Order: sequence, then C-alpha cells, then structure tokens
Amino acid sequence: MPISISAIVVGTHLVVAAADGVPAFDISRSCKLDVAATTGPSVDQSLKNCVSDENRARQELVSQWPKFSASSKAQCIPLEGIGGDPSYVSLLTCLQMYLWDR
Repeated sequence: MPISISAIVVGTHLVVAAADGVPAFDISRSCKLDVAATTGPSVDQSLKNCVSDENRARQELVSQWPKFSASSKAQCIPLEGIGGDPSYVSLLTCLQMYLWDR
C-alpha cells in the first residue's frame, strides 16, 4: 500500500508542530496511577513527591527546551504516550540522553 507524498508532508508537519514547545501532561493523573501501584502508609507523601519531581522536571524542560534538537524531540515526545501516562521526568531523561550522545 503506497503512501502518498502529501501524507508524509502532513505527518512531518504534525511532529514539528508538536515539538515547538514543552508538551502539557496531566501529572496529577500520572502520579496517582503510579502511586496506586504502591502500598503503604506513606501514599500521600509518595503522591506529593511524584508531583514535585514532575514539576521540577517540567521547569527544567522549559529552561532547556531550546537546547534539544527537533529530531530528539520528535523521537522522545511520542514515546511518552506508550504504555501509560506521560512523564516530564522520563521526557527530560530521553532528551538529555540525545544531548549526551552528540
């Protein structure tokens, strides 16, 4: 089944547009799901720690966003939607690995 050139151009445009700014993730939901997998008396503290880690990672992403290449953003952002809820910590790690690889 051949893919038309216009479909490729449109698809490429969507990836570039998605990489223009730091994506918006629902960290409350992500953290609640992560913490739900744990047990113990410190569930509230675990949730607070998760949200705090995610917020710090997002702040770091915002400040470092221009340093990351468009190709690394195009590789890492879609990975965050695989297998669960996205994470700024995971996205930052992925993008930093591309920086270190240069």
